[in-house]
Amino acid sequence: MLEDLQIRSIPLQYDASLVLLRDFLRQHELALEDDIDAAYGVFDICDTLVGCGCAAGSLLKCFAVSPELRGQNALGPLISALVQNRFQSGIYDLFIITRAHNEALFASCGFFPVVKTAALVMLENRPDGPERYAAPLAQAEDAGKVVGSIVMNCNPFTLGHRALVEYASSHCDVLHLFVVEENRSLYSTQLRLQMVTDGTADLPNVRVHLSGPYILSAATFPTYFLKRGEDAAALQSELDITLFASRIAPALHITRRFAGEEPFDPVTARYNASMRSILPQYGITFCEIPRIAQNGQIISASRVRALLSDPVGREQALALLPPITRRCLFPEQEG
Repeated sequence: MLEDLQIRSIPLQYDASLVLLRDFLRQHELALEDDIDAAYGVFDICDTLVGCGCAAGSLLKCFAVSPELRGQNALGPLISALVQNRFQSGIYDLFIITRAHNEALFASCGFFPVVKTAALVMLENRPDGPERYAAPLAQAEDAGKVVGSIVMNCNPFTLGHRALVEYASSHCDVLHLFVVEENRSLYSTQLRLQMVTDGTADLPNVRVHLSGPYILSAATFPTYFLKRGEDAAALQSELDITLFASRIAPALHITRRFAGEEPFDPVTARYNASMRSILPQYGITFCEIPRIAQNGQIISASRVRALLSDPVGREQALALLPPITRRCLFPEQEG
């Protein structure tokens, strides 16, 4: 039956193609996500769509196959077409996040499990991606030292961030500071990296890195297969923290992870709760530090952004930023 099928690209620039794809996924109780930039379909001899798969950057997702094709390896040619498309686009490290029970299906198509929880599995087209990411960051002499870690977005880098880094660095021999790499913040990845690198340069035991695809990649977490009532943030945080604890931390001898308390944002608060529960299972101590305040108000990046968007609040915002951050954001004021 496979010889009667055709795999071809679904042109997303046409409304009719989007409707076809969206309706097919809906028939399988799935949703079409807005960030896809490539899609392929499996068409039968009547030119009816009977299977599909999509890609958004390095993530392959939105897979569905009609019941009559299941067990006939229609998924294999579909994934091959998507992989070729990604390679032609210069994207070579590919990921799939799906239900845990689908692991064998994608493993048979050349993908390797990176991390697995009770609900989900993340796979990659190489067996040792996290270790390859960590290898250049590791130093043999760190074994036996107290090695800590912080993951920060720093959008922008505030006095609150600086206080957390100072506390963590004073309680470690080595502190790995991972700046979230996803370029979906108000300030670009490179600007945020510069703010953090320059803003911690006086702390000799702090090593600043981009987070890569293995730490806090919430923006790429797919939700197309989730059912109503499922908590996407909780599922993503469990997967992310388990990956960090099981694959990244051991490679870097990390035994502590630091974070600021989160009294306002429920998603971040839930993420902290997940770290408190999961990290000790892997021998990692979770240290949650009270946020610092100024004039009775907690310093947060979201508050700074709000103040900076209002000309009246600009001077108040600048008082919440280290000098390095002010120079990075407003270089025209220098000199």
